[in-house]
Amino acid sequence: MRAIVYDAFGGPVEVRDVPEPTVPDGGVVLRVGASGVCRSDWHSWAHGDDMVTLPNVPGHEFVGTITAVGAGVSRWAIGDRVTAPFVCGCGVCEWCEQGDAQICPDQTQPGFTGWGSHAEFVAVHAADANLVAVPDALSDDAAASLGCRFATAFRAVRSRADVRPGEWVAVFGAGGVGLSAVMIARSLGARVVVVDRSPAALRLATGLGADAVLEAAPDVAETIVDLTSGGAHVSIDAVGSAETSTSGILSLRRHGRHVQIGLLAAEELPRLPLDRVITFELSVLGSHGMAARDYADMLALVADGTLRPQDLVTGSVGLEEGATLLPRTDTMPSTGITVIHPAE
Repeated sequence: MRAIVYDAFGGPVEVRDVPEPTVPDGGVVLRVGASGVCRSDWHSWAHGDDMVTLPNVPGHEFVGTITAVGAGVSRWAIGDRVTAPFVCGCGVCEWCEQGDAQICPDQTQPGFTGWGSHAEFVAVHAADANLVAVPDALSDDAAASLGCRFATAFRAVRSRADVRPGEWVAVFGAGGVGLSAVMIARSLGARVVVVDRSPAALRLATGLGADAVLEAAPDVAETIVDLTSGGAHVSIDAVGSAETSTSGILSLRRHGRHVQIGLLAAEELPRLPLDRVITFELSVLGSHGMAARDYADMLALVADGTLRPQDLVTGSVGLEEGATLLPRTDTMPSTGITVIHPAE
């Protein structure tokens, strides 16, 4: 099959022919219809990743059609159109059994623990626990955005932060996950302020219903406190940097909740203002994707038009152009979600 491959962290990224994946016991192989270009893939390529064995095929947001079914799979058949969370649980441990596959200690992650979806085919383990049927009305491009950014934002906003009507939500970063968070928070009746370096990204956030947008600046937390008459109820770091995580915490009012989604490199770990966390009794929460069993509520809101992930998709490319985009992900302006069509 043709796939995007790199042989060294930070090294060249190219398209070449590699062996097709072998169907695992309990798993399936999909022909990839669309695969999202996500900053997490750049983060792993740029900074290295203990989960990754080189050479690596990145890509962890995908939709596809099952072409092979492994031994022990009972719920799925060849020809089914499906997606999966970027964190695939083992399906049998205590965390998976209680519905928290996103923190499964034996998890697999396409693009990280094994070859990913920036390719013509991708393997998914523990298919009965991790696959999600894609509604016919949802396009491949929109479905490809669900597995990481949209689903992660959905759980972060609704479950981890428990956003309520009328609350202020400060979103740091207007990339795919940040824009998803804007859409989801607005659907819950919250008021949203978005911070980003890119005027184009801020325009997208405004179009999705953000009540206010701010260009990133050293004093942006103080500006948010003034704008929201005392601070946001919830802050979401959808970037992952010392600056954005610290600003998120400092932008909160008393009893506020900070949700950390963006990954941080070891050299970028912040010195968090824990004095503020203590004196304001703040909650600092992590959010790491969403288990397959929780997709039903999200897909119901997509089906009735409350949520429109398709509005976040702003472009599609083939594998060759996708290979050029991966190393530049961190420096490109945020312009919504770009997906790769491996067949093109």
